[in-house]
Amino acid sequence: MSDDEKSPARQVITDYAQSHFRYFRTVDGTVYAQRTGHPVARPIRSQGTTGSHRQELMVGLFRDGVGVFNGTALKEALDLIEALALTERVQPTHIRVAPGFDGATWLDLGRDDGRSVRIHPTGWDIRIPDPEEVCWRRTQLTGELPLPAKDTNGKGIDLLMRLCNFADAKTEALAIAWLIGCLEPSVPVPAPFLTGPQGAGKSTGGRMLVRIIEGMTGDLRRAPKDEENMITAVAAGWITALDNLSHLPPDLSDLMCCIITGAESIKRALFTDGDVVRSRYRRPMLLTGIDVGVIRPDLAERLLTLRLERPRVRRTEAELWAEYAEILPVVLGSLLDLTVKVRAVQAETPTDLRMADFAHLCAQLDTVTGFGTLEAYRAGLDDLNDDVIEGDLLAQTVLKHAAELAPGEEVRMTSAEWLHALTALYSGEECRPLPKGWPTTGKVLSDRLRRIQPTLAARGVLVDWGRTSAARYIELSRQAPPPPPEQQPAF
Repeated sequence: MSDDEKSPARQVITDYAQSHFRYFRTVDGTVYAQRTGHPVARPIRSQGTTGSHRQELMVGLFRDGVGVFNGTALKEALDLIEALALTERVQPTHIRVAPGFDGATWLDLGRDDGRSVRIHPTGWDIRIPDPEEVCWRRTQLTGELPLPAKDTNGKGIDLLMRLCNFADAKTEALAIAWLIGCLEPSVPVPAPFLTGPQGAGKSTGGRMLVRIIEGMTGDLRRAPKDEENMITAVAAGWITALDNLSHLPPDLSDLMCCIITGAESIKRALFTDGDVVRSRYRRPMLLTGIDVGVIRPDLAERLLTLRLERPRVRRTEAELWAEYAEILPVVLGSLLDLTVKVRAVQAETPTDLRMADFAHLCAQLDTVTGFGTLEAYRAGLDDLNDDVIEGDLLAQTVLKHAAELAPGEEVRMTSAEWLHALTALYSGEECRPLPKGWPTTGKVLSDRLRRIQPTLAARGVLVDWGRTSAARYIELSRQAPPPPPEQQPAF
């Protein structure tokens, strides 16, 4: 064959790539490559240590006897493939958990063969998902999970709780509810805060919960120093677990709220003047610590307190983790069995809680097991409200003022008048000096009241804002106590 009849190297590479891989783009324009029949997708521009598509293509060309090509030919071929892929339909990629067809969800086991778990209200099974249904994206944080065991009769849950040091059965029920919530990609779940005395095994318990979903390589980490590093860590895995927190600065608290319920960040794309990179994220979180100090009200509504106690008998790390690795297939199988049962039942959705989806999940779990999970969740939120009030002198002062009102009584004043009244009430006759951070203007007071409004409402004190023809006002009132339940006539 003459040189004129030979196909250019870029054409050979392009033909091979299109016959062995499927190319598509995500909503942000990133082009991914997916080997035919395999659910794992790799961005074609990635040079990551988890394996790039360029490396995957070079190995395939060599092993199939097509040839070895220089970098210029590969670059030209990939440029053409990327341009062609931008005309294809948009499909999302997922890390660890993904929605599927017909109400199913998928759990990536992190295996090279692509086998995953399909979870449906009618049951769960292990199979390789159709690439048109699920595209997995993997990073260095994507660990491998064992194949879950079938027909466990729920014993895996008991084995897990025997290794953890949870304080009571209600705490165990909340931990189980959170694990089930982590298997649902479209529902936000509150962040468990594992707390207890020193030596209670908070970090170990956190690792055990995380590794049920993330595999034995899943671990806890220190809180990143800035928002960019935090978002990078969140985007690379499914569960973000922060260990040994001693305080929660306002910026970190606000960022956690965004991660738990979902948000988006935008930054300039590298080596461009005006292009941007969008990062959308909503991830389960887990925290450990003895005391994080003052908790802001918006984060308190997104937390799930799990209390641990010191074990009576200590075991070595080697013994503990050897047993954990042995029971992990049974634990995962039992969790999947319970998840199927929970999704198959109907339960009333509580309408008075911020995390309504998780509250509904707790109600479903109670329907299946009778654990009393929803009651425990409400009690935990009530305790967190107490913590918020104890750390907020303004909230304490407002409650003190409201205690003087009759049930149902309403008081309207401007923000400046409220500031004067509350300041006088706090200072008292002894004229106590105002604490650091006390509102200095009516506008600051109004903003602070908006932040603590849910906490005050949980204590029966309602705060509302309105306007008359003369000025804006803030209204404070005490809820009337609920009427006693009607007595059933005795027969």
